Amino acid sequence: MPTLITLHQKSQVMEIAFTDGKSFRLPYEYLRVYSPSAEVKGHGPSQEVLQTGKRNVDIRSLDPVGSYAVQPLFSDGHSTGIYSWDYLYELGENQEKLWAQYLAKMKEAGASRE
Repeated sequence: MPTLITLHQKSQVMEIAFTDGKSFRLPYEYLRVYSPSAEVKGHGPSQEVLQTGKRNVDIRSLDPVGSYAVQPLFSDGHSTGIYSWDYLYELGENQEKLWAQYLAKMKEAGASRE
């Protein structure tokens, strides 16, 4: 469970601290491109949709979903991802590896973050 969630609009970073003492600074772009929504993940294996042009995305609002998750509304209109506490923790723990994978996919596709 998180003990603190802060949206830093100027730096476009979500700061999240958990009960085990770990905390993470997750850029909005990172959260957007790794949205757990079907729009991004697809409905099955190998149906993932590469997210491009998300460098300057903002989070306009962050709504609670029960006591287990939050649902951000991004400035590009995306609002269907429900980020469970476990998923946010996983994104924090694996941020370096996942971000490198994303950048490699972008390069391979010849796509832009802009």
